[in-house]
Amino acid sequence: MTNFSELNISESTLRSLQRMGFEEATPIQEGTVRFAMEGRDIIGQAQTGTGKTAAFGIPLIEKIDPKNPDIQGLIIAPTRELAIQVSEELYKLGYDKRLKILSVYGGQDISRQIRALKNKPHIIVGTPGRIIDHINRRTLKLENVQTLVLDEADEMLNMGFIDDINSILENVPSERQTLLFSATMPPAIRKIATNFMKDPEEVKIKSKEMTVENIEQYFVKAQEREKFDVLSRILNVHQPELAIIFGRTKRRVDELSQALSLRGYLAEGIHGDLSQAKRMSVLRQFKENKIDILVATDVAARGLDISGVTHVYNFDIPQDPESYVHRIGRTGRAGKSGLAVTFVTPREMGYLRIVEETTKKRMTPLRPPTESEALVGQQQTAMESLVEIVQANDLGDYRILANQLLENHDAIDLVAAAIKSMTKEPDDTPVTISEERPLPMRKERSGGSGRGRSGDSRGGRRDFGRGGRSSGGGSRREGARKEGGGRREGSARREGDRRPRRRREE
Repeated sequence: MTNFSELNISESTLRSLQRMGFEEATPIQEGTVRFAMEGRDIIGQAQTGTGKTAAFGIPLIEKIDPKNPDIQGLIIAPTRELAIQVSEELYKLGYDKRLKILSVYGGQDISRQIRALKNKPHIIVGTPGRIIDHINRRTLKLENVQTLVLDEADEMLNMGFIDDINSILENVPSERQTLLFSATMPPAIRKIATNFMKDPEEVKIKSKEMTVENIEQYFVKAQEREKFDVLSRILNVHQPELAIIFGRTKRRVDELSQALSLRGYLAEGIHGDLSQAKRMSVLRQFKENKIDILVATDVAARGLDISGVTHVYNFDIPQDPESYVHRIGRTGRAGKSGLAVTFVTPREMGYLRIVEETTKKRMTPLRPPTESEALVGQQQTAMESLVEIVQANDLGDYRILANQLLENHDAIDLVAAAIKSMTKEPDDTPVTISEERPLPMRKERSGGSGRGRSGDSRGGRRDFGRGGRSSGGGSRREGARKEGGGRREGSARREGDRRPRRRREE
């Protein structure tokens, strides 16, 4: 490994890296920084989690002149989550140079962004739709951009942003440095490199084969509108000690956490729009077992150090297999077993196949429990709680009360009443979960096992009855707070969007 001090980086950036705890450069950082510092265009092929942001962030920060008020760097990212994450990391990298960095993305008040643009940021990080909006409004002037970064270019292609990217590239000076990062290199991305880059240097990092040991993996095929009720029933059966539910968007996280709270679960959500103090508060409650369920977006969950997670539920299947591995890796730690359940709509089955090819492990179809089966799960929990109370042998005066009851009532009836009183019966409180569009249709790859995936034709269907909890029970959920993240109405799609197939920028 190469130390950052060997890469001809300024003292101010080295200080920032040291504060961030970075000493040795990852392979993608070493290759990118060396060539980019020479002014070369770069094609970086690397997976998520390899340190790409610092790889392009370091040479970008080095090149910026803080005394020049023009926008000198433009970074295009596929999602608002990634745009926020990148801008936060660049802010830390450029802290000693006092650089101004602004993120612009759909779903945020555009007039607020216009005001912020008047403060003369040095670097813009944005999603394609919102960048185009600002170009059309003439609120974003890119004629002095010296460095352009395309982050997760294949993701932007999957989301239907390729036309917007081409439009943005035509609005940036041809005399510039271009850094393009992509996990894969489909023809459309190669075409961008051919048309808009000059003799690019390729930095390719071989991705490690990702394995997920000790984790039982299941998938549930369900229509979008059915997913929440199915999730509720599965939770009632599994009774997870500590669970993380992943949602694709921040709106999804807000609505899920609120809906779960309404149904009596101890649930809280975290995502990029929450303040750091709120995020830390929620995580502290989760670690202290004050809440059972954490609902999170991918970005909000990155870097979380949480032990004891027994179950992970992917309410929305992620677009890339690396995110899937990262998500379910929250359970099954330190030699313990874990359980992961992924919800897939019929149109998204191709993504499931790609995940399986990456993890080299087939997922087992899971049959969702019926309402009566979910009730049995809750009754079992109540019974376990009763047995624990008896075994604790701390009943004292309660035995006197029990004897009084037995004088007039049958013992079986009394025990049945106790179980009933402790059972959290399935709740059908109305909840609001907005339907998200499925991921773009993706053809399943040929090869591999060669087995098709039409319908539920795969063998070995597995019943739901796995992953019961060993202690606690439904009583922990009693009196659950009704706080739930409030629903956000603002759509992340840009105003006047003419492409209905585009996925929400979240």
